[in-house]
Amino acid sequence: MVEKNKLSIFWFRQDLRLADNPGLSEAISKGIVLPIYIYDDINSNEYEMGSASKWWLHNSLEKLNDSLNNKLSVYKGDALKIIESLTKSYDVESISWNRCYEPWRIRRDKNIKSEVEKKGIEVNTFNGSLLWEPFNILKTDGTPYRVFSPYYRKGCLNAAPPRVPLKSPEISSLFRDEYNELTIEDLSLIPKVHWFDEMEKLWKPGEVGAQEKLYDFLDDGLFGYKEGRNFPSQKNVSQLSPHIHLGEISPNQVWYAAKQKEDETGIEKDLSHFLSELGWREFSYNLLYHFPTLPRENLQKKFDNFPWQENIDFSDKWKKGLTGYPIVDAGMRELWQTGYMHNRVRMIVGSFLVKNLLLHWHEGEKWFWDCLIDADLASNSASWQWVAGSGADAAPYFRIFNPISQGIKFDPEGEYTKKFLPELRDLPIKYLYSPWEAPADVLEQANIKLGENYPKPIVDLKESREKALDAFDKIRIK
Repeated sequence: MVEKNKLSIFWFRQDLRLADNPGLSEAISKGIVLPIYIYDDINSNEYEMGSASKWWLHNSLEKLNDSLNNKLSVYKGDALKIIESLTKSYDVESISWNRCYEPWRIRRDKNIKSEVEKKGIEVNTFNGSLLWEPFNILKTDGTPYRVFSPYYRKGCLNAAPPRVPLKSPEISSLFRDEYNELTIEDLSLIPKVHWFDEMEKLWKPGEVGAQEKLYDFLDDGLFGYKEGRNFPSQKNVSQLSPHIHLGEISPNQVWYAAKQKEDETGIEKDLSHFLSELGWREFSYNLLYHFPTLPRENLQKKFDNFPWQENIDFSDKWKKGLTGYPIVDAGMRELWQTGYMHNRVRMIVGSFLVKNLLLHWHEGEKWFWDCLIDADLASNSASWQWVAGSGADAAPYFRIFNPISQGIKFDPEGEYTKKFLPELRDLPIKYLYSPWEAPADVLEQANIKLGENYPKPIVDLKESREKALDAFDKIRIK
Protein backbone atom coordinates (compact mmCIF):
# COMPACT_ATOMS: atom_id res chain seq x y z
CA MET A 1 0.00 0.00 0.00
CA VAL A 2 1.15 3.51 -0.83
CA GLU A 3 0.50 4.81 2.68
CA LYS A 4 3.14 2.48 4.12
CA ASN A 5 5.83 3.93 1.90
CA LYS A 6 7.48 7.28 2.35
CA LEU A 7 6.31 9.75 -0.20
CA SER A 8 6.60 13.37 -1.26
CA ILE A 9 3.81 15.83 -1.89
CA PHE A 10 4.10 18.35 -4.68
CA TRP A 11 1.72 21.26 -4.32
CA PHE A 12 0.74 22.87 -7.64
CA ARG A 13 -0.16 26.55 -7.34
CA GLN A 14 0.61 29.13 -10.07
CA ASP A 15 2.75 26.64 -11.95
CA LEU A 16 0.29 24.43 -13.81
CA ARG A 17 2.80 22.72 -16.08
CA LEU A 18 5.27 19.85 -16.23
CA ALA A 19 8.19 21.45 -18.08
CA ASP A 20 10.45 23.85 -16.21
CA ASN A 21 8.80 23.10 -12.90
CA PRO A 22 11.66 22.98 -10.37
CA GLY A 23 9.46 21.99 -7.42
CA LEU A 24 7.85 19.11 -9.30
CA SER A 25 11.18 17.87 -10.64
CA GLU A 26 12.67 17.92 -7.14
CA ALA A 27 9.74 16.00 -5.66
CA ILE A 28 9.87 13.35 -8.37
CA SER A 29 13.59 12.89 -7.82
CA LYS A 30 12.77 11.66 -4.30
CA GLY A 31 10.49 8.81 -5.40
CA ILE A 32 6.72 8.41 -4.98
CA VAL A 33 4.86 11.71 -5.41
CA LEU A 34 1.33 12.83 -4.60
CA PRO A 35 0.57 15.87 -6.83
CA ILE A 36 -2.10 18.16 -5.36
CA TYR A 37 -3.90 21.41 -6.12
CA ILE A 38 -5.72 23.36 -3.40
CA TYR A 39 -8.28 26.01 -4.26
CA ASP A 40 -7.80 28.07 -1.11
CA ASP A 41 -10.86 30.31 -0.89
CA ILE A 42 -10.35 30.77 2.86
CA ASN A 43 -7.01 32.57 3.10
CA SER A 44 -7.45 34.51 -0.15
CA ASN A 45 -10.28 36.63 1.37
CA GLU A 46 -10.89 39.64 -0.91
CA TYR A 47 -8.30 38.38 -3.39
CA GLU A 48 -10.20 35.27 -4.37
CA MET A 49 -10.00 34.78 -8.12
CA GLY A 50 -12.37 36.72 -10.33
CA SER A 51 -14.92 35.03 -12.60
CA ALA A 52 -12.84 35.03 -15.80
CA SER A 53 -9.74 33.70 -14.02
CA LYS A 54 -11.80 30.91 -12.46
CA TRP A 55 -13.01 29.88 -15.91
CA TRP A 56 -9.42 29.72 -17.10
CA LEU A 57 -8.26 27.86 -13.98
CA HIS A 58 -10.91 25.17 -14.45
CA ASN A 59 -9.76 24.48 -17.99
CA SER A 60 -6.09 24.67 -17.05
CA LEU A 61 -6.53 22.13 -14.24
CA GLU A 62 -8.33 19.79 -16.63
CA LYS A 63 -5.38 19.97 -19.04
CA LEU A 64 -2.87 19.52 -16.22
CA ASN A 65 -4.70 16.48 -14.91
CA ASP A 66 -4.65 14.97 -18.40
CA SER A 67 -0.88 15.48 -18.62
CA LEU A 68 -0.49 13.83 -15.19
CA ASN A 69 -2.42 10.75 -16.35
CA ASN A 70 -5.34 11.70 -14.08
CA LYS A 71 -3.16 11.61 -10.97
CA LEU A 72 -3.92 15.16 -9.81
CA SER A 73 -5.79 15.35 -6.48
CA VAL A 74 -7.75 18.57 -5.96
CA TYR A 75 -9.04 20.12 -2.74
CA LYS A 76 -10.97 23.19 -1.66
CA GLY A 77 -10.58 25.11 1.58
CA ASP A 78 -7.88 26.07 4.05
CA ALA A 79 -4.54 24.87 2.71
CA LEU A 80 -2.97 24.23 6.14
CA LYS A 81 -5.85 22.00 7.29
CA ILE A 82 -5.78 20.05 4.02
CA ILE A 83 -2.03 19.50 4.14
CA GLU A 84 -2.18 18.48 7.82
CA SER A 85 -4.88 15.96 6.95
CA LEU A 86 -2.69 14.50 4.18
CA THR A 87 0.25 14.12 6.56
CA LYS A 88 -2.01 12.08 8.84
CA SER A 89 -3.25 9.84 6.01
CA TYR A 90 0.16 9.16 4.46
CA ASP A 91 3.78 8.77 5.56
CA VAL A 92 4.92 12.07 4.10
CA GLU A 93 8.68 12.59 3.92
CA SER A 94 8.72 15.98 2.21
CA ILE A 95 6.51 18.66 0.68
CA SER A 96 7.64 20.79 -2.25
CA TRP A 97 6.16 23.88 -3.89
CA ASN A 98 7.16 26.83 -6.02
CA ARG A 99 7.04 30.16 -4.24
CA CYS A 100 4.26 32.71 -4.65
CA TYR A 101 4.69 36.40 -3.87
CA GLU A 102 1.25 37.78 -3.09
CA PRO A 103 1.20 39.00 0.55
CA TRP A 104 -1.60 36.67 1.63
CA ARG A 105 0.14 33.67 0.08
CA ILE A 106 3.48 34.58 1.71
CA ARG A 107 1.81 34.73 5.15
CA ARG A 108 -0.03 31.46 4.61
CA ASP A 109 2.97 29.60 3.20
CA LYS A 110 5.29 30.67 6.05
CA ASN A 111 2.75 29.36 8.54
CA ILE A 112 2.32 26.07 6.66
CA LYS A 113 6.08 25.59 6.41
CA SER A 114 6.49 26.18 10.13
CA GLU A 115 3.69 23.80 11.12
CA VAL A 116 4.78 21.03 8.75
CA GLU A 117 8.42 21.20 9.82
CA LYS A 118 7.33 20.75 13.44
CA LYS A 119 6.19 17.28 12.39
CA GLY A 120 9.65 16.47 11.08
CA ILE A 121 8.57 16.78 7.45
CA GLU A 122 11.02 18.42 5.05
CA VAL A 123 9.73 21.47 3.15
CA ASN A 124 11.42 22.53 -0.08
CA THR A 125 10.45 25.70 -1.96
CA PHE A 126 11.66 26.95 -5.34
CA ASN A 127 11.45 29.86 -7.73
CA GLY A 128 9.22 28.71 -10.54
CA SER A 129 7.51 31.93 -11.66
CA LEU A 130 10.00 34.82 -11.75
CA LEU A 131 13.19 35.54 -13.65
CA TRP A 132 14.61 37.37 -10.66
CA GLU A 133 13.12 37.19 -7.18
CA PRO A 134 12.37 40.53 -5.46
CA PHE A 135 14.74 40.01 -2.55
CA ASN A 136 17.64 39.48 -4.96
CA ILE A 137 17.26 42.73 -6.91
CA LEU A 138 17.99 45.69 -4.64
CA LYS A 139 19.78 49.01 -4.94
CA THR A 140 23.34 49.30 -3.64
CA ASP A 141 21.98 50.66 -0.35
CA GLY A 142 19.79 47.57 0.12
CA THR A 143 16.48 49.34 -0.61
CA PRO A 144 14.04 48.31 -3.34
CA TYR A 145 13.86 50.04 -6.70
CA ARG A 146 10.82 52.25 -7.33
CA VAL A 147 11.63 53.21 -10.93
CA PHE A 148 11.54 50.66 -13.73
CA SER A 149 14.53 51.61 -15.90
CA PRO A 150 17.24 51.37 -13.20
CA TYR A 151 15.46 48.32 -11.72
CA TYR A 152 15.67 46.48 -15.02
CA ARG A 153 18.92 47.80 -16.50
CA LYS A 154 21.04 48.18 -13.37
CA GLY A 155 19.36 45.53 -11.25
CA CYS A 156 18.08 42.68 -13.39
CA LEU A 157 20.42 42.80 -16.38
CA ASN A 158 23.47 43.04 -14.12
CA ALA A 159 22.32 40.16 -11.92
CA ALA A 160 22.87 36.47 -12.60
CA PRO A 161 21.00 35.45 -15.76
CA PRO A 162 17.63 33.73 -15.35
CA ARG A 163 17.63 30.02 -14.63
CA VAL A 164 17.78 27.84 -17.74
CA PRO A 165 14.44 25.98 -18.16
CA LEU A 166 14.16 22.37 -17.05
CA LYS A 167 12.76 19.54 -19.16
CA SER A 168 9.56 17.72 -18.22
CA PRO A 169 10.21 15.04 -15.59
CA GLU A 170 9.30 11.40 -15.94
CA ILE A 171 5.97 10.96 -14.12
CA SER A 172 5.56 7.21 -13.58
CA SER A 173 5.97 7.62 -9.79
CA LEU A 174 2.83 9.73 -9.34
CA PHE A 175 -0.25 8.52 -7.50
CA ARG A 176 -3.66 9.93 -6.58
CA ASP A 177 -5.03 10.45 -3.07
CA GLU A 178 -7.29 7.42 -2.62
CA TYR A 179 -9.24 9.08 0.20
CA ASN A 180 -10.21 12.16 -1.81
CA GLU A 181 -13.25 12.06 -4.06
CA LEU A 182 -13.34 15.76 -4.97
CA THR A 183 -13.15 16.49 -8.70
CA ILE A 184 -12.15 19.59 -10.63
CA GLU A 185 -15.85 20.05 -11.42
CA ASP A 186 -16.57 20.06 -7.68
CA LEU A 187 -14.42 23.18 -7.24
CA SER A 188 -17.34 25.09 -8.86
CA LEU A 189 -15.06 27.38 -10.84
CA ILE A 190 -17.29 27.61 -13.92
CA PRO A 191 -19.84 30.44 -13.59
CA LYS A 192 -23.50 29.43 -13.57
CA VAL A 193 -24.29 32.17 -16.09
CA HIS A 194 -22.84 30.97 -19.39
CA TRP A 195 -21.17 34.18 -20.63
CA PHE A 196 -17.85 32.71 -21.75
CA ASP A 197 -18.76 31.31 -25.21
CA GLU A 198 -16.47 33.74 -27.01
CA MET A 199 -13.61 33.00 -24.63
CA GLU A 200 -13.89 29.29 -25.40
CA LYS A 201 -13.46 30.07 -29.11
CA LEU A 202 -10.45 32.35 -28.64
CA TRP A 203 -8.34 30.72 -25.97
CA LYS A 204 -6.66 27.40 -25.35
CA PRO A 205 -5.78 27.14 -21.65
CA GLY A 206 -3.08 24.67 -20.61
CA GLU A 207 0.60 23.97 -21.16
CA VAL A 208 0.19 22.92 -24.80
CA GLY A 209 -1.83 26.03 -25.60
CA ALA A 210 0.82 28.19 -23.94
CA GLN A 211 3.61 26.69 -26.04
CA GLU A 212 1.59 27.15 -29.22
CA LYS A 213 0.88 30.78 -28.34
CA LEU A 214 4.57 31.42 -27.64
CA TYR A 215 5.88 30.05 -30.91
CA ASP A 216 3.09 31.59 -32.97
CA PHE A 217 4.13 34.96 -31.58
CA LEU A 218 7.87 34.40 -32.06
CA ASP A 219 7.28 33.34 -35.67
CA ASP A 220 4.69 35.95 -36.66
CA GLY A 221 4.59 38.74 -34.10
CA LEU A 222 8.05 39.45 -32.68
CA PHE A 223 9.38 41.20 -35.78
CA GLY A 224 8.00 44.73 -35.60
CA TYR A 225 7.01 44.29 -31.96
CA LYS A 226 8.42 47.56 -30.58
CA GLU A 227 6.08 49.71 -32.65
CA GLY A 228 3.40 47.22 -33.64
CA ARG A 229 2.52 46.34 -30.03
CA ASN A 230 0.73 49.70 -29.73
CA PHE A 231 -1.76 48.90 -32.49
CA PRO A 232 -4.60 46.66 -31.26
CA SER A 233 -5.49 45.34 -34.71
CA GLN A 234 -1.96 44.12 -35.41
CA LYS A 235 -0.50 40.74 -34.53
CA ASN A 236 2.50 42.13 -32.59
CA VAL A 237 1.24 41.01 -29.19
CA SER A 238 2.11 37.74 -27.51
CA GLN A 239 -1.15 37.23 -25.53
CA LEU A 240 0.93 35.09 -23.18
CA SER A 241 -0.14 36.87 -20.00
CA PRO A 242 -2.94 34.44 -18.95
CA HIS A 243 -0.65 31.48 -19.59
CA ILE A 244 2.20 33.04 -17.59
CA HIS A 245 -0.13 34.09 -14.78
CA LEU A 246 -1.16 30.53 -13.92
CA GLY A 247 2.23 29.16 -14.80
CA GLU A 248 1.27 27.10 -17.84
CA ILE A 249 4.54 28.45 -19.16
CA SER A 250 7.36 30.01 -17.16
CA PRO A 251 8.91 33.41 -17.90
CA ASN A 252 12.21 31.51 -18.16
CA GLN A 253 10.85 29.45 -21.04
CA VAL A 254 9.61 32.61 -22.77
CA TRP A 255 12.89 34.48 -22.14
CA TYR A 256 15.16 31.80 -23.58
CA ALA A 257 12.86 30.91 -26.47
CA ALA A 258 12.80 34.59 -27.47
CA LYS A 259 16.57 34.91 -27.17
CA GLN A 260 16.94 32.14 -29.73
CA LYS A 261 15.80 34.76 -32.25
CA GLU A 262 18.60 37.23 -31.44
CA ASP A 263 20.72 36.30 -34.48
CA GLU A 264 17.94 37.17 -36.92
CA THR A 265 18.58 40.30 -38.97
CA GLY A 266 16.75 43.41 -37.78
CA ILE A 267 15.24 41.78 -34.68
CA GLU A 268 17.44 43.41 -32.01
CA LYS A 269 15.22 46.36 -31.00
CA ASP A 270 12.03 44.28 -31.11
CA LEU A 271 13.57 41.47 -29.06
CA SER A 272 15.04 43.86 -26.52
CA HIS A 273 11.67 45.57 -26.07
CA PHE A 274 9.83 42.29 -25.69
CA LEU A 275 12.27 41.11 -23.02
CA SER A 276 11.85 44.42 -21.21
CA GLU A 277 8.09 43.79 -21.11
CA LEU A 278 8.87 40.59 -19.20
CA GLY A 279 10.93 42.90 -17.01
CA TRP A 280 7.84 45.02 -16.32
CA ARG A 281 6.09 41.95 -14.93
CA GLU A 282 9.11 41.38 -12.69
CA PHE A 283 8.98 45.02 -11.60
CA SER A 284 5.32 44.66 -10.62
CA TYR A 285 6.20 41.71 -8.41
CA ASN A 286 9.11 43.66 -6.98
CA LEU A 287 6.68 46.42 -5.98
CA LEU A 288 4.10 44.04 -4.53
CA TYR A 289 6.71 42.18 -2.50
CA HIS A 290 8.33 45.28 -1.00
CA PHE A 291 5.12 47.30 -0.73
CA PRO A 292 2.48 44.69 0.16
CA THR A 293 -0.30 47.28 0.54
CA LEU A 294 0.01 48.12 -3.18
CA PRO A 295 -3.40 46.63 -4.15
CA ARG A 296 -5.27 48.94 -1.81
CA GLU A 297 -3.11 51.90 -0.76
CA ASN A 298 -1.59 54.68 -2.86
CA LEU A 299 2.15 54.29 -3.09
CA GLN A 300 2.36 58.08 -3.32
CA LYS A 301 0.58 59.15 -0.16
CA LYS A 302 -0.38 62.60 -1.47
CA PHE A 303 -3.08 60.81 -3.49
CA ASP A 304 -4.79 59.84 -0.23
CA ASN A 305 -6.27 63.34 -0.33
CA PHE A 306 -7.31 63.27 -3.97
CA PRO A 307 -10.97 64.30 -4.41
CA TRP A 308 -12.22 61.22 -6.25
CA GLN A 309 -15.86 61.25 -7.29
CA GLU A 310 -18.51 58.65 -6.67
CA ASN A 311 -20.76 58.30 -9.68
CA ILE A 312 -22.55 54.99 -10.17
CA ASP A 313 -23.86 56.04 -13.59
CA PHE A 314 -20.36 56.85 -14.88
CA SER A 315 -18.98 53.61 -13.45
CA ASP A 316 -21.77 51.53 -14.99
CA LYS A 317 -21.41 53.08 -18.43
CA TRP A 318 -17.63 52.65 -18.36
CA LYS A 319 -17.97 48.95 -17.48
CA LYS A 320 -20.53 48.36 -20.23
CA GLY A 321 -18.63 50.27 -22.92
CA LEU A 322 -21.26 53.00 -23.19
CA THR A 323 -19.18 56.14 -22.62
CA GLY A 324 -19.70 57.59 -26.11
CA TYR A 325 -15.95 57.45 -26.83
CA PRO A 326 -15.48 54.60 -29.32
CA ILE A 327 -11.93 53.47 -28.51
CA VAL A 328 -12.85 53.33 -24.80
CA ASP A 329 -16.09 51.47 -25.49
CA ALA A 330 -14.37 49.03 -27.84
CA GLY A 331 -11.82 48.18 -25.17
CA MET A 332 -14.41 47.60 -22.47
CA ARG A 333 -16.46 45.38 -24.76
CA GLU A 334 -13.35 43.43 -25.77
CA LEU A 335 -12.77 42.83 -22.07
CA TRP A 336 -16.30 41.58 -21.46
CA GLN A 337 -16.41 39.36 -24.52
CA THR A 338 -12.90 37.89 -24.50
CA GLY A 339 -11.56 38.24 -20.94
CA TYR A 340 -8.66 40.23 -22.37
CA MET A 341 -7.79 43.75 -23.46
CA HIS A 342 -4.95 45.04 -25.60
CA ASN A 343 -2.34 46.82 -23.45
CA ARG A 344 -2.48 50.17 -25.26
CA VAL A 345 -6.25 50.15 -24.86
CA ARG A 346 -5.90 49.25 -21.16
CA MET A 347 -3.99 52.50 -20.70
CA ILE A 348 -6.62 54.47 -22.60
CA VAL A 349 -9.63 53.10 -20.69
CA GLY A 350 -7.73 53.41 -17.40
CA SER A 351 -6.83 57.04 -18.03
CA PHE A 352 -10.44 57.78 -19.00
CA LEU A 353 -11.77 56.28 -15.76
CA VAL A 354 -9.45 58.05 -13.33
CA LYS A 355 -8.86 61.33 -15.17
CA ASN A 356 -11.91 62.08 -17.28
CA LEU A 357 -14.48 60.49 -14.98
CA LEU A 358 -12.51 61.16 -11.76
CA LEU A 359 -13.40 57.72 -10.41
CA HIS A 360 -11.00 55.97 -8.02
CA TRP A 361 -8.56 53.54 -9.56
CA HIS A 362 -9.97 50.92 -7.18
CA GLU A 363 -13.09 50.87 -9.41
CA GLY A 364 -11.03 49.86 -12.42
CA GLU A 365 -8.81 47.48 -10.50
CA LYS A 366 -11.79 45.57 -9.10
CA TRP A 367 -13.55 45.34 -12.49
CA PHE A 368 -10.41 44.14 -14.22
CA TRP A 369 -9.85 41.63 -11.42
CA ASP A 370 -13.21 40.03 -12.14
CA CYS A 371 -13.15 40.23 -15.93
CA LEU A 372 -9.54 39.56 -16.94
CA ILE A 373 -8.30 36.05 -17.62
CA ASP A 374 -4.81 37.35 -16.77
CA ALA A 375 -5.90 39.08 -13.55
CA ASP A 376 -2.60 39.11 -11.70
CA LEU A 377 -2.48 40.87 -8.33
CA ALA A 378 0.96 42.38 -8.90
CA SER A 379 0.48 43.54 -12.49
CA ASN A 380 -3.12 44.68 -12.02
CA SER A 381 -2.35 46.75 -8.92
CA ALA A 382 0.88 48.25 -10.24
CA SER A 383 -0.68 49.09 -13.62
CA TRP A 384 -3.71 50.83 -12.14
CA GLN A 385 -1.54 52.86 -9.80
CA TRP A 386 0.70 53.72 -12.75
CA VAL A 387 -2.14 55.08 -14.85
CA ALA A 388 -3.63 56.90 -11.85
CA GLY A 389 -0.32 58.61 -11.15
CA SER A 390 -0.27 57.30 -7.57
CA GLY A 391 2.22 54.45 -8.00
CA ALA A 392 5.91 53.85 -8.56
CA ASP A 393 7.37 55.15 -11.81
CA ALA A 394 3.87 56.39 -12.50
CA ALA A 395 2.68 58.28 -15.53
CA PRO A 396 2.52 61.95 -14.52
CA TYR A 397 -1.02 62.78 -13.52
CA PHE A 398 -1.21 65.48 -16.15
CA ARG A 399 -0.56 62.85 -18.85
CA ILE A 400 -4.13 62.24 -19.88
CA PHE A 401 -4.76 59.90 -22.80
CA ASN A 402 -7.08 61.64 -25.24
CA PRO A 403 -9.39 58.87 -26.52
CA ILE A 404 -9.98 60.66 -29.83
CA SER A 405 -6.33 61.18 -30.77
CA GLN A 406 -5.38 57.76 -29.37
CA GLY A 407 -7.99 56.09 -31.55
CA ILE A 408 -6.86 58.00 -34.66
CA LYS A 409 -3.21 57.20 -34.01
CA PHE A 410 -3.36 53.58 -32.94
CA ASP A 411 -6.41 52.28 -34.80
CA PRO A 412 -6.21 54.44 -37.94
CA GLU A 413 -8.40 52.19 -40.09
CA GLY A 414 -10.87 51.51 -37.29
CA GLU A 415 -10.45 47.75 -37.63
CA TYR A 416 -10.27 47.09 -33.88
CA THR A 417 -12.90 49.64 -32.90
CA LYS A 418 -15.49 48.51 -35.44
CA LYS A 419 -14.91 44.85 -34.52
CA PHE A 420 -16.21 45.49 -31.01
CA LEU A 421 -18.61 48.30 -31.93
CA PRO A 422 -20.44 46.86 -34.93
CA GLU A 423 -23.06 49.61 -34.62
CA LEU A 424 -20.40 52.02 -35.95
CA ARG A 425 -19.22 49.83 -38.83
CA ASP A 426 -20.68 52.13 -41.52
CA LEU A 427 -19.40 55.36 -40.00
CA PRO A 428 -16.62 56.99 -42.09
CA ILE A 429 -13.23 56.83 -40.43
CA LYS A 430 -13.15 60.65 -40.34
CA TYR A 431 -15.85 60.62 -37.66
CA LEU A 432 -15.26 57.23 -36.04
CA TYR A 433 -13.64 58.56 -32.88
CA SER A 434 -15.94 61.58 -32.54
CA PRO A 435 -19.35 60.49 -33.92
CA TRP A 436 -21.07 63.54 -32.41
CA GLU A 437 -19.16 65.71 -34.92
CA ALA A 438 -20.59 63.84 -37.90
CA PRO A 439 -23.22 65.74 -39.94
CA ALA A 440 -26.80 64.51 -39.60
CA ASP A 441 -26.85 62.99 -43.10
CA VAL A 442 -23.64 61.02 -42.41
CA LEU A 443 -25.10 59.62 -39.20
CA GLU A 444 -28.33 58.76 -40.99
CA GLN A 445 -26.48 56.93 -43.79
CA ALA A 446 -24.53 54.99 -41.14
CA ASN A 447 -27.81 54.15 -39.34
CA ILE A 448 -26.59 55.81 -36.15
CA LYS A 449 -28.91 57.60 -33.77
CA LEU A 450 -26.81 59.18 -31.04
CA GLY A 451 -28.38 58.62 -27.66
CA GLU A 452 -30.29 55.61 -28.97
CA ASN A 453 -28.15 52.95 -30.68
CA TYR A 454 -24.86 54.57 -29.67
CA PRO A 455 -24.47 56.89 -26.68
CA LYS A 456 -23.57 60.55 -26.64
CA PRO A 457 -20.34 61.33 -24.74
CA ILE A 458 -20.93 61.13 -20.99
CA VAL A 459 -18.37 63.89 -20.32
CA ASP A 460 -16.77 66.69 -22.30
CA LEU A 461 -13.07 65.91 -22.80
CA LYS A 462 -11.80 69.46 -22.37
CA GLU A 463 -13.93 70.20 -19.32
CA SER A 464 -13.13 66.86 -17.66
CA ARG A 465 -9.42 67.33 -18.29
CA GLU A 466 -9.46 70.77 -16.69
CA LYS A 467 -11.42 69.42 -13.75
CA ALA A 468 -8.90 66.60 -13.27
CA LEU A 469 -5.93 68.97 -13.37
CA ASP A 470 -7.62 71.32 -10.91
CA ALA A 471 -8.15 68.37 -8.56
CA PHE A 472 -4.49 67.39 -8.89
CA ASP A 473 -3.36 70.94 -8.13
CA LYS A 474 -5.06 70.62 -4.75
CA ILE A 475 -2.79 67.76 -3.69
CA ARG A 476 0.36 68.78 -5.54
CA ILE A 477 3.35 69.20 -3.24
CA LYS A 478 4.50 72.81 -3.65
